[in-house]
Amino acid sequence: MKPLLLLLALAASGIKFDDATQSYAGERYKYLGDGPIKLTIPVAPQPGHVLALKWGSKNDQRAARVRINGKSVDVTGGGYDGFRWLAVPMPDGVTGDRCEVTLEKAPAGKPAFLSAVQVTTKDKVPVTLEPAKPVEAFPEMRTIWDREPANPSLAEHNARQAAEAFYRCRKFVAGWLARADPKTGLIPRNFRGSDYWNGRDAAADNYPFMVLTAAMTDRALFEGRMLEMLRTEIKLTCRVDRLPEDWSFATQAWRREKVDLDALIFEGAEYVKDGLLPITEWLGASPWSERAIGIVDDIWKNATVETPFGKIPTLNFEVNGDLLQACSRLYWFTGERKYLDWAIRLGDYYLLGNQHPTRDIAELKLGDHSCEVINGLSELYVACHYAAPEKKKAYEKPLRELYDHLLKVARNEHGLVYLKVNNRTGEHTTALTDNWGYNYDGLYTVYLLDGTTAYRDAVRKALSNLKEHYTGQGGMCQSNTADGYADSIEGAITLLNREPIASAFEWVDTEIKTMWAKQQPDGVIEGWHGDGNSARTSLMYALWKTQGCTVEPWRPDVRVGAARDGDKLLISLTADQPWTGKLIFDRPRHKTNMRLPLDYPRINQFPEWFTVEAGKRYTVGNRTFTGNELAAGIPITLKSGQELQLCVQ
Repeated sequence: MKPLLLLLALAASGIKFDDATQSYAGERYKYLGDGPIKLTIPVAPQPGHVLALKWGSKNDQRAARVRINGKSVDVTGGGYDGFRWLAVPMPDGVTGDRCEVTLEKAPAGKPAFLSAVQVTTKDKVPVTLEPAKPVEAFPEMRTIWDREPANPSLAEHNARQAAEAFYRCRKFVAGWLARADPKTGLIPRNFRGSDYWNGRDAAADNYPFMVLTAAMTDRALFEGRMLEMLRTEIKLTCRVDRLPEDWSFATQAWRREKVDLDALIFEGAEYVKDGLLPITEWLGASPWSERAIGIVDDIWKNATVETPFGKIPTLNFEVNGDLLQACSRLYWFTGERKYLDWAIRLGDYYLLGNQHPTRDIAELKLGDHSCEVINGLSELYVACHYAAPEKKKAYEKPLRELYDHLLKVARNEHGLVYLKVNNRTGEHTTALTDNWGYNYDGLYTVYLLDGTTAYRDAVRKALSNLKEHYTGQGGMCQSNTADGYADSIEGAITLLNREPIASAFEWVDTEIKTMWAKQQPDGVIEGWHGDGNSARTSLMYALWKTQGCTVEPWRPDVRVGAARDGDKLLISLTADQPWTGKLIFDRPRHKTNMRLPLDYPRINQFPEWFTVEAGKRYTVGNRTFTGNELAAGIPITLKSGQELQLCVQ
């Protein structure tokens, strides 16, 4: 479970949880039963400092595990009614320039609930807190990104924002490649003791967005080291057929001593859905799409779980959601019916059997390990709409039952989505999910097919409330990590591509800066596999700002941005030094690459903005090109420091 993002009231005396919706004895509180709480207190821990917790009790004993800068201690307290301060001395050996605190459930005992936290001396004197100031990782680049011309156009402004996004992604790649295993060239899962490559994290969340960054900014790296990493992981990690196994750098062998088939299916499904499919949607047929097909084929080859609808590979909810999405898309990509049949087997299991996500399961989880089925069922619904209408008709009622229930019990007053809800009682966590957009992808897809306006209205409500109520909270109350921001921003961008609400676009511009502020000068963001998710969202952001245009060769000083003016596309190109290369336009990739019949919102897709059709002709300035020529790239020469403006229609 990810930590909750705290909406902190920061003052000299400490942090109060004033944003909490639960209250007791006149105080608002956070409950550790809803998930861990993670916060940064900008105070360097000193001998004699105490972490003071305003500890709740309902005449009972409560327990928590407290971690401060990696050192942990279990705490109990209570036996009274209300809240009292409980002092937790700093564990021995705690050092650092701030206190990184995680409060979570203890292994035993009732979870604690807290209304405030502060750092004090042993004499209970509060230590003054100062808000931490973000540190700019790349100050030398600010002159490029912030340099406004006398009369900047929207396209020029977008060009500087896109340049920052691409640069940060390229630095992310460099930072991780510098930490790759010297022997294999593979990247580790993270820098915190997980010195191995694995399918569900390193391969699924990090490596693919290194590939896509290289595809957009460094062709030699893309065709060289990125492809070599794919060949290496195939050679080393395939343990059962083509299913990926964890590879230990220390032993240069598989990390697990024995085969764990369910784990291998998990590794492979995550790799395909989160990583290989986004690469395929951008590139089309490639060695990466071949890898995806091989993994999915062998997942189903090893399906052993008997159900009334046939064998399925696993009972893991998240993995089955991955497979619903992967098989629904691969059906169109390959044209092979077996993928649709496999997806239908899972659809029957969840919609026509006794595993309905709201009717038969007590708790509905809507975070990033559970929303996969919520969204995956809508992808199957699309496939059945076009290829198996009788099955779509059978799914319609139970799928709408699921989505209607979500709208009824899983939203707050602003339309954002709770992390968990009890399907029986309607009780829910106070925490929201940063995957709110992923859940709404499914509802919006059904709207596109069936015209269910309530589902579109729900999406528009959430988007319309972002700027006013959630500015500074891009992680949507679940996580203060860059990954939390990435998921939330991605969800917004994908939906804004369909429902362009101006205030929500402004929210994205604000929140991505908070995500970027977490990046370090060497390019590493937080040093774990979630770094790739930040790069993924930055690429999505950049492509919005360029309306899908890219340049080759890319250089940090070359800036391309675009803005729509009705049916016209206005483009701005600038370089600080002379540059000659190609301006490449996007295509309707859902058709040309994936062969999808409908461009419905999909998790981790790269939305299409301005796309060129192969058979159409376009004017660019005073020149005329076919759509194929624009997609291949047209020649451009830039003079030092001079903006080139183009109008495409």
